[in-house]
Amino acid sequence: MQNEPNETKETKKVSLTFYVASLLIVLLIAVLGTVWTLDIVQSSSNETVSDTNSEEVDSDSEEIDSSIDFQPLEEVYSILMTQYLEEVDSDTLIQGALSGMADSLDDPYTTYLDEVESSSMNEDIEGAFEGIGAEVMKEGEYVRIISPIAGSPAEQAGLLPNDLIAEVDGESVAKMSINEAVALIRGPQGSEVKLLIVRGDREFNVTITRDSIPVESVVYELDAENPTIGYVHITNFNRPTYQELVDAIEALEKDGAESFIFDVRGNPGGLLDSSLKLSNIFVEDGKPLMQSQGRDEEPYIYTANSDELGEFKFDKDSVLLIDGGSASASEILAGAMSQSADIPLIGQATFGKGTIQNVLDITGDGEIKFTAGKWLTADGTWINEEGINPDIEVEMPEYINLLYIDQEETYAIGDVSEEIQNLEKILDALDYDVGAVDFTYDEETEEAVKSFQAENDLEEDGVVTGTTARTLIDRLRELIEENDTQYDAAVEYLLEN
Repeated sequence: MQNEPNETKETKKVSLTFYVASLLIVLLIAVLGTVWTLDIVQSSSNETVSDTNSEEVDSDSEEIDSSIDFQPLEEVYSILMTQYLEEVDSDTLIQGALSGMADSLDDPYTTYLDEVESSSMNEDIEGAFEGIGAEVMKEGEYVRIISPIAGSPAEQAGLLPNDLIAEVDGESVAKMSINEAVALIRGPQGSEVKLLIVRGDREFNVTITRDSIPVESVVYELDAENPTIGYVHITNFNRPTYQELVDAIEALEKDGAESFIFDVRGNPGGLLDSSLKLSNIFVEDGKPLMQSQGRDEEPYIYTANSDELGEFKFDKDSVLLIDGGSASASEILAGAMSQSADIPLIGQATFGKGTIQNVLDITGDGEIKFTAGKWLTADGTWINEEGINPDIEVEMPEYINLLYIDQEETYAIGDVSEEIQNLEKILDALDYDVGAVDFTYDEETEEAVKSFQAENDLEEDGVVTGTTARTLIDRLRELIEENDTQYDAAVEYLLEN
């Protein structure tokens, strides 16, 4: 990874001989259980996309140890191709070898991307794809949700940061790579996917209808009760985000906004150059935005620079909302706004992703995405697995963590389960009297359900399934939106300061 953002360097690319040998190395790893560390040789020019998810940079690598004997690896490859019980497809071995090499590092952000996966990642960078709308990573036997994207099917279904996906359409993800799991989760707009979710010590199924995740990464409006306060929610960091944010600020100022609430809650990150441009909006030229550090390198300090990162500057009173779903590029922005622009952070601690990823083409149609360095906040703090703490900590209501109600199940009087306790908590949050909140669907629960059904023009049968379950979740979501304690704290801060 290069330090200087404008310096041109040569990118090291894999030669054909070494490409084949590298594949064989992973085959031997699988057989012998030995982990080998390899670097890339042979110079060629190649533009890359890096990710903090990311940064557009070039990459240097050291030459590999010329004493490595590749003969045993070639023999293993030959044996598998010629003597395995069934006929072996060489492309299958190669794809598996590439994936295995990346997976051997036990780094959730380092992975081999085949042609389809590479195209999918490029769609993400451009800001458009079809799926459920959630940033995910592999964690042990699960796929962990870093954050659902605002307004996405994943968010509407009630999925939360740190939920764990155990199964996709009944298929366990335990032995899948992150790319294999994502390929199953994604799909055409309008199609459905069933996920088995683990939240804490509880499991539940959720069926989500996939959709086209919108390109727009900035949404904004004036506060309904305080029209001099502008609200700007940044949902991702892709290529159009900088201009979208500038347009949003200018539009709100034109409409009378004098102070602003910026929001990166649930924002899983994106391109590093986008986070730098956004950070530059709030920081005076010459002050630090962040630092990056590659292997055996001293940290490089990125500073605000209108000539390189954009001329638009913002200096009105503002705050930034953060939470556990604010990751990567969101954390870079939070660090810059807090440490170099003295803008208060309100909410809860961020996710804690402090690494930078590069993507390099390799021979063939695939790419390798790998962790190339780490980033530090403006003052040099590495926030990896720690996150950034808010200046004003504000928790959301407890009912935000209530579980999704499975619309395919039927809950009725006499049932006893944890799902019933969750259902009663939802009814209680919506101000329906269920008596004691416990695990039993008793007569009081049934009467509460009938009251809910009557007020929502549903069949009054006292049974929760299908439409009743879906409507309960819709009303809970509306309640959460109406009682955003973190947003309310931001409004109060701006009015009092």
